[in-house]
Amino acid sequence: MKRIISALMCLFLLFSAFPTFVFAEGEGNVDNGGGGMGDGEAGKNFWNPGQDGCRVTVIRASDNKPVTTPIDLTNKDESSIYFHFGKKSKLHYKSGATLAISTSKYIYTVPSKGLPTIIEDNGNANIDAIRSYFCSSETIKQISQIVGASYETITNGNYKLLIEPIAYITFGGQRYAMTANEAALYDQKLSGGLRAKMKDLSHKNLPLAMFLEKADLGYPAYTGSRTSAQSNSTIISSLGLGVVKFREDAGEEPDDPVITANYTYRVDTDVVTSVELNTSSEIDPDSPAKVTFRVGGSTYNVTNIVIPEDESQLVWVKWHTPSTPQTVNISVSSNKGSLSVTSIAAKVENLDTHEPPNPTARDRNDSFSAAALPDKPEYLSRSWGVWSARWHEYLVWHEHWVWRTHEDGTGEWVDKGKWVDEGWWDWTFNRYAASLTANMSLLPDDKAPTANGKTMRSGYGVKVSVTGDVDGSAPNSHITGLQTAVAYFPEWQYKSYWRLLDLTRSGNPSTLQFKANKYSTYNRRVHFTPLWYPDGKYEVSVYAFDAWTPAGMLVANLSDYVTIKGNVYDDWHVGPQLVE
Repeated sequence: MKRIISALMCLFLLFSAFPTFVFAEGEGNVDNGGGGMGDGEAGKNFWNPGQDGCRVTVIRASDNKPVTTPIDLTNKDESSIYFHFGKKSKLHYKSGATLAISTSKYIYTVPSKGLPTIIEDNGNANIDAIRSYFCSSETIKQISQIVGASYETITNGNYKLLIEPIAYITFGGQRYAMTANEAALYDQKLSGGLRAKMKDLSHKNLPLAMFLEKADLGYPAYTGSRTSAQSNSTIISSLGLGVVKFREDAGEEPDDPVITANYTYRVDTDVVTSVELNTSSEIDPDSPAKVTFRVGGSTYNVTNIVIPEDESQLVWVKWHTPSTPQTVNISVSSNKGSLSVTSIAAKVENLDTHEPPNPTARDRNDSFSAAALPDKPEYLSRSWGVWSARWHEYLVWHEHWVWRTHEDGTGEWVDKGKWVDEGWWDWTFNRYAASLTANMSLLPDDKAPTANGKTMRSGYGVKVSVTGDVDGSAPNSHITGLQTAVAYFPEWQYKSYWRLLDLTRSGNPSTLQFKANKYSTYNRRVHFTPLWYPDGKYEVSVYAFDAWTPAGMLVANLSDYVTIKGNVYDDWHVGPQLVE
């Protein structure tokens, strides 16, 4: 049916005013908005229609990770670009890449088939033409050639294309290339300096040139205003991107419940719940905002929040989840501005539910073949910020002339004026960052009598130690340490069963180990390898998470292995049995 639909669409295009592209089996998830450009500062800060393009990144569909260096496509000669930010996609920045300005030669490609207009000064770019262009086989083939992959590989359903609008602007008298995401990050660094000069482009027409109709790649469908300037945080979280995919998702449920929703937490855990506060008018220190979180039966107030006009920031609460699985209702209210969400149903879950069965000497798996290590989403760094304001004094004399009459009948005008402070607030966006360093060690159990270093016989146990350290510029009140880790095993193809590790040292740094094994005579913190496991690498995968920041959770993929050589029979000759 999908092939038939694609063919019908091609026929429609042949008889329409659009270019006669031949469609690949691509499906474009992109919409747009925008509005009038306004006036920049002549000669120093301006943008001209046609100075636009797109950044394209090939994304692996299974885990939403970039697999190619992004490429930039544009119709014009952009060799005069002096400043740019390298080749990073929106997903790279989401995963912790930092914004770094560069003066190296700007690399771009002028495609053989010209791009449709991406950014219009009136916000009315032809979104159907944009969809058609990036779903066409001609475009996909050229992208494949540039990134060094075959057309068949790109379109086999295992990959998606992330597309981001690019604007080529003159700012402060210098030529820049920037995506919407980079413009928002750069404006944060400049404490609003880009927005002050280029608001209609940088915060309206550029980010609204593309956004998602349906959630994808961890980004939501955008349902906000299509005609007004947006805040930096909204741009970073929701705007300036489109997605082309080449088949519907399989719709299969994940094998485990780890990290399945924005507001899913684990039992007995310190967490950070954040919302975004937006404002169209200045919230200054003379009349700051207050946000109230009601979490279960507890109330938390966040006070003295200040935000400049048409901006936003994260507001959060740090709290501890209950010790039993349940849904915790959270309500959020504010006396100023508008909140991204006012009601949250937070799911608190227990992951200690899929413990592997006790291996026995009679277990066999003659058809065993090693599976690839799982590659789950990883977030090793996060950044966020809060606004602050400082009064900029500017004294102006206000005249007040009055007539003064003297005793002799003469008189004169006297200025009875006064100095009036007509100053303003200077705004600073104070950035914070946190990064997770996590390590894992897998070793034979101390009770394995013939183990030598990391070499052991199958049938004995292994022990694990995971350490996590959250570091950065953020104060402890903003973050938590690493608190949760789940171990997956090769004998189960890293599926079906897992062990929830025990937090043996909380705080920062923290340490996690196997929980005491109920099948162990000595109640030790071990996992028993199956006696049938073949010689070679026995590699355990650990997913470490619940290191919370206001910008989200820090998450790490870890793995380590021991080498299996022989089995327990080689140590015990009294018959087949599993021993410790």
